[in-house]
Amino acid sequence: MRAAREKRRNANPRLSPAKSTHFSLPAPTFGLPLHPVSSKITLICSIMDIDPRQYEHLAVNDNDIHNIVMSYLVHNCFKETLDAFIASTGLKQPSDCLEDMEKRKRIFNFALERNALKAIELTEELAPDLLEKNKDLHFDLLGLHFVELVCSRKCSEAIEFSRSKLSPFGNVQNFVRKLEEYMALVAYEEPEKSPVFHLLSLEHRQQVAEHLNRAILAHANLPSYTAMERLIQQTTVVRQCLDQELSKDGLPPFSLKDFLGR
Repeated sequence: MRAAREKRRNANPRLSPAKSTHFSLPAPTFGLPLHPVSSKITLICSIMDIDPRQYEHLAVNDNDIHNIVMSYLVHNCFKETLDAFIASTGLKQPSDCLEDMEKRKRIFNFALERNALKAIELTEELAPDLLEKNKDLHFDLLGLHFVELVCSRKCSEAIEFSRSKLSPFGNVQNFVRKLEEYMALVAYEEPEKSPVFHLLSLEHRQQVAEHLNRAILAHANLPSYTAMERLIQQTTVVRQCLDQELSKDGLPPFSLKDFLGR
């Protein structure tokens, strides 16, 4: 049995014993693009083709992990959690990004808490040409305000708002279906029972708010996804590839949710 394994290993260089190689993940920067992390992910991709067992020799120290977590908290404007995390780890406060983080947090909360017009106003102050260039996002934010008018039973105001703010988007084919969905809400006495009730949901508002946060970051030439998200995505892809290649017994596909729930 052992001889058979040795024969397969010798026939396939990808399964040959790997030399011990140590890599240290670079710390994500705050207020700057995470190019070092992206480069590290590219390096890990190339390592995948050499020998999966080499992952055992990746050296990740506490500072790497702390900085990845900190970048996630800054990205998502979790200031209170960030303060507690810094206090417990002794890390340096990323002061250069706190002001923008506070502004992004206010914008995010306004979009999430049914005040889309204020979110638009603050976005135009922080990133003046963002919504002008990103019509989809602008339409979605205006749509949040339209939905709030409908839910407040202010149908006349909602119709007037749609005529002045939403209808101009109807000149572009991509927005026609969305516009029809919003207008369908007015036809129902109970919009929450309409076929497009998802437009009233917290999940929809959160999706728009997160899209806005990512767009603001990208507008400032910052990563629109955190290092943690990219590493999780990479881990998922690696595990799926390994499962497909090394598991020939019809095992269920790799699930990150199931893996984390172990």
